[in-house]
Amino acid sequence: MAKEDLDLDVEAAAPAKKSGKMKWIIIGVAGVVLLVGATLGALYFAGVIGGGGGGGGDDAEPAAEEASAEHGEGAKDSKDAKKKHGGGEAKSPLIYQSMEPPLIVNFDSNANVRFMQITMQVASHDPQVIEKVKEHTPAIRNGLLMLYSSQDPTVLSTRQGKETLLKQSLEEVNRVLTEQSGEGGVENVFFTGFVMQ
Repeated sequence: MAKEDLDLDVEAAAPAKKSGKMKWIIIGVAGVVLLVGATLGALYFAGVIGGGGGGGGDDAEPAAEEASAEHGEGAKDSKDAKKKHGGGEAKSPLIYQSMEPPLIVNFDSNANVRFMQITMQVASHDPQVIEKVKEHTPAIRNGLLMLYSSQDPTVLSTRQGKETLLKQSLEEVNRVLTEQSGEGGVENVFFTGFVMQ
C-alpha cells in the first residue's frame, strides 16, 4: 500500500509542475501581444500606418481642397487656405543633369598636381532650365574648363577650396545660360567625382 501512495504522490506532483510552466508561457505570450498592440497603436496615432492620428496631417488638406472644388470654390481660394495653414505650394522634385563626359584640366608643369578630373551634375526644379542646359552644354563646358584651368591646385586640395569652386561653378553655369538663352535658373551644382593627380 505504501507503494501505491508513493505513485499517487508522484502523479499529483507532475501536473503541478506542468501547470507552472504553462502559466509562464501564457504570461510571456500575453506580454508579447500587449507589446505588439502598443507599438501598432502608437504607429497608428502617429499617422505612420492606417492614416490615423495626430492633428489632421497632410491627408486633411487634399481632402479639404477636393471638397472645396466640389462646392464650386475656385483654385485661388484653396491656395489661400493652404497658405493660411502654413503650407506653401508643393515644389516639383529636383531634376539632375549630368555634364558628361568628365571635365579634365591640365595644370602648369611646375605644380605637384598635373591634372584634375571633375564629374559633375547641375540641378533645377524647372524642367525648362534643364532643357536649356542640355541645349547649351558645349558653351557651359567651355566656360567651366576656362574656370577650372585658372585654379590653384593647392587651394583645391582643401574642402574650403572645393566649396568655393562649387559656388564659382554655379555662377559660371548661370552666367553662360543667361548669355546664351537670356536667363539662368540652375539652382545647384554637385561634384560627383573629383580627382587630382
